[in-house]
Amino acid sequence: MENIRNIYCVGRNYRLHAEELGNEVPTAPLLFTKPTHAAVPMNGNEIELPGGKGEVHFELELVLRVGQRLEPGMEPDDVIDGFTLGLDLTLRDVQSVLKAKGLPWLEAKGFKNSATLGEWLPYPGEEGLKAKDFELLRNGVRAQIGNSSDMLFSIGRLIRHIDEAYGLGPGDLIYTGTPAGVAALVDGDKLEALWGGETAASCTIKLMG
Repeated sequence: MENIRNIYCVGRNYRLHAEELGNEVPTAPLLFTKPTHAAVPMNGNEIELPGGKGEVHFELELVLRVGQRLEPGMEPDDVIDGFTLGLDLTLRDVQSVLKAKGLPWLEAKGFKNSATLGEWLPYPGEEGLKAKDFELLRNGVRAQIGNSSDMLFSIGRLIRHIDEAYGLGPGDLIYTGTPAGVAALVDGDKLEALWGGETAASCTIKLMG
């Protein structure tokens, strides 16, 4: 988990996911960040998560890795040098309280080990990603399936938006949003993330406390 600079996350980028949680579908990209200490490998290992703060929800996402700055004349695809599948883990009960109070989501989204990352794969470009589905199996049963073609805001738009608003550079990661099907984890859950039907990441969940 070295050389990570910023972790940008896109909320509600799949319409059905926004609707399943009763959230308004955004008209512009909804961004939040996670600390770099949230990042953890998802390589067949056991991942420890807080178990005493209410439900911990899984959210499978395509994750992009930025390799260079977006310079004038470049296309957004030019700055991405790899992608993987990862989980944006969420303390859902904590988030609900924070949202009701109008407070930032850091406590619910930025805790340790809340940003899992599978093996980095060659980036096929925005159009190339649409050729394959990504999928999460929980204990061998499909929990989520998605395709980047269903994103409300395209990868190109996300890259330009983040760069203009906050800046993008080498070592930055972008979690691009999750499709419908999120749910609470149970201690001992075995998770497997598939890219085009092939395993790209896996872990076992250990809820602590």
